[in-house]
Amino acid sequence: MATAYTYASSNKLKSWLWLVAFVVFIVLLGYVFAKAFNLQWLLPLAVTIAIVQSISSYWWSDKIVLSISRAKEIDKKTNQQLYRLVENLSITAGLPMPRLYIITDTAPNAFATGRDPNHAVICVTQGLLDKLDKQELEGVLAHEFSHIGNYDIRLQTIIVVLVGLVALLSDWFIYLNFFSDDDNGGNSVFALIGIVLAILSPLIAGLIQMAISRKREFLADASGALLTRNPDGLARALEDISKDKEPLEVANKATAHMYITNPLKDHKESRRNKFSSLFDTHPAVEERIDALRNMAL
Repeated sequence: MATAYTYASSNKLKSWLWLVAFVVFIVLLGYVFAKAFNLQWLLPLAVTIAIVQSISSYWWSDKIVLSISRAKEIDKKTNQQLYRLVENLSITAGLPMPRLYIITDTAPNAFATGRDPNHAVICVTQGLLDKLDKQELEGVLAHEFSHIGNYDIRLQTIIVVLVGLVALLSDWFIYLNFFSDDDNGGNSVFALIGIVLAILSPLIAGLIQMAISRKREFLADASGALLTRNPDGLARALEDISKDKEPLEVANKATAHMYITNPLKDHKESRRNKFSSLFDTHPAVEERIDALRNMAL
């Protein structure tokens, strides 16, 4: 039986392997596009633009998400039980106390955001507080603490930059290929390969992004179980949240990946096949529950 430690290490390794594959894919994409048009400056320029555009979202993403979610900050006086649970987990995890926010919605869910542990936020819905018992709530909070401690928000920001870079390169290639009349001395073979990659690369980038996101959810589950020493608490919480069919009204496709489970409730997980699951940001809840209940601490 795999332990929580080996499970966490395995998922960390898989996440970084996917990230390395992503970077290699982008370098290959830039090389093909540059060869096709004999434009050696194309990749460095695209990287610079993508990084510059992402800086603002990196620094302000937490405020943007909290605003979209209509979340309100609370303190110890507002909800002592929640504050103490988070405070105890903060001490156990050796992480700074995050700011706490509540979304006034009866759908149970939660997410973490912030660029690093010193600027972290944990946000829960009122439905989560009302519908889960103490052990289940602790499991969810530990899962979100694990996202903070594993720097998942920072990793996801890097992934967003890379996905944006792929889209930018693809758009430029299509523009240069179809709207430029100049003979730039490029290679026709690379141009043909480039057309195929320009069409397929955004899809490939999206699939890699989803794969990394799913691995980080598994990792946060394992790390959260280590934090509480009670994987069954999180397993039961995931069961209860998944059984609740109420969609979270403030969530949308841009923010859905941040939550502990899909807040949109717009698909039937039991009917999804392996191909369709490649486009999911979250692993199937059943797989996560099985992993937690088969995990040895």
